[in-house]
Amino acid sequence: MENKELINLAIDAKNNSSYTPYSKFKVGAALEMEDGSVYTGGNIEIASYSPTNCAERTAIFKAVSEGKREIKKIAITGDAHDTFPCGVCRQVIREFGKNPTIIIANSVDDFKEYTLEDLLPHSFGPEDLDRGTKNV
Repeated sequence: MENKELINLAIDAKNNSSYTPYSKFKVGAALEMEDGSVYTGGNIEIASYSPTNCAERTAIFKAVSEGKREIKKIAITGDAHDTFPCGVCRQVIREFGKNPTIIIANSVDDFKEYTLEDLLPHSFGPEDLDRGTKNV
C-alpha cells in the first residue's frame, strides 16, 4: 500500500474512530501487516484515564486478535504537529514488528518515515528473554 493511502486511513481513523471527550486530543493510526491486510484505530479515553488506549495499540490489537503478527508499516497522525507514539506503543510496535516503517504524518503531503531503531534504540524484545537465561 502506498504511504499516502495509509496516511488517509489514519486521518479517517483520527476523525471518525477516536473517542476523546476529556482531552479532545484525537490520534489515528493505520497499519499494514506483512500479508497486506490493513487495520485502523483511534485513541479511546476513559474518565479514569488509566484504562485509556492509544490509537496505535487499538489498531495493533485489532490485527493481533485476528491472528496477524507482523507489522510492515504504521502511519500515525494526531491533532498536534508530529504526533509520535508513546513509549508503551513503541514497545507494542516492537513486539509485532521486526523492522516496520513508522510514518509520522501531519497530512498526506507532510510526513516523515522512521525505523523502529530511530524511535526505540536498544529495544528489548521476545528474543531477549532467552538471552538473559543463557548468561546465568
